[in-house]
Amino acid sequence: MTEQTERSLAESADHRGGTGAGPGGQADPGTAPATGPAPATGPAPATAPATGPAPVTDTPPPLAEPRPLGETRTWPRDFTDRLTAPLPGVRALARIAREGKLRPAPETLREIQQLPFEPGPLPAAGPTTLALTWAGHASWVIRIAGLTLLTDPVWSRKILGTPPRVTPVGVRWEDLPPVDAVLISHNHYDHLDIPTLKRLPRHTPLLLPAGLACWARRRGFRHVTDLDWWEAVELPAPGGPVRLDFVPAHHWSKRTLTDTCRSLWGGWLLTAPDGRRVHFAGDTGYGHWFEEIGRRYPGIDLSLLPIGAYDPRWMLRPVHTDPEEAVRACQDLGARALVPMHWSTFLLSGEPPLEPLRRVRAAWEATGRPREDLWDLPVGASRVLAER
Repeated sequence: MTEQTERSLAESADHRGGTGAGPGGQADPGTAPATGPAPATGPAPATAPATGPAPVTDTPPPLAEPRPLGETRTWPRDFTDRLTAPLPGVRALARIAREGKLRPAPETLREIQQLPFEPGPLPAAGPTTLALTWAGHASWVIRIAGLTLLTDPVWSRKILGTPPRVTPVGVRWEDLPPVDAVLISHNHYDHLDIPTLKRLPRHTPLLLPAGLACWARRRGFRHVTDLDWWEAVELPAPGGPVRLDFVPAHHWSKRTLTDTCRSLWGGWLLTAPDGRRVHFAGDTGYGHWFEEIGRRYPGIDLSLLPIGAYDPRWMLRPVHTDPEEAVRACQDLGARALVPMHWSTFLLSGEPPLEPLRRVRAAWEATGRPREDLWDLPVGASRVLAER
């Protein structure tokens, strides 16, 4: 959560008269979340929203048929009913201001010099290649079936409300091949960066959470598709069509004073033509959705999961997994390998800069799983997933 987001939350509460509730009428942390969906305040989506844990059955539901690319959709006014925990209220923000714990202690900042940064050339991308390159934070260059995809691209040195990045971008913009599509998880500033998107040709396809298509079209992008949870599209590729499913996450959305949860949030499940699968979690806390994603999409090879921006836990637990929760989420998903992200780039919370890496390595070792299945890449590094 950035300083800008904290200010927006506090201003939103002040705008409502300072009732002590968080955005969307949510209570302060510690109160019970709503037990049912909020009433719809706008037109219903094309498919009924999933508002809680799906009933567990022996057979998972069939995957949705891919939707047309670029279609214009009608969505509810907001997605508050998708929240799985209350948003922070005024009292929580006052407490964090008093404690001053959303930044690492000064004595730990010397660890910045030890953050892993090893930029290298992008892997060659043939029609059967599936490779990852970490540009930093939640920004990945994914080569799949001959396509080049970007996730949550942030090439800016600084984003609104946060200190400058502490490691350079792992891939120079001029070294990128033509981008075939961009995948966005949600609209927070450290995941949806306007200066970076402006570098792209306006014909670049954008795949977005429900409710963000109008935002992208207003900025000149012509090939825009926004999806609800469990919906999918297919992208044609030299190696055969690549399927991209939008899947749930435990998070929220907001960019301005008045748009709390007006667009959806989630992750992406990429399926290569040969069946290899990559889960990109975006930004998320730990919860029931991981097990459900794994049930619906068996055989996940890689899960890109956040391991940073988690301290203090009393505030950030609902929206950011810590390293141990990321390892548990990987197990819930049934994923073979864990690929840590969302650390080592922007210092968004109070843990020491190197702590996420130490803790995720220890948690992975405690599971007894093969060390080579923890893809703890340095910023700028790449790794290729072997063909099946």
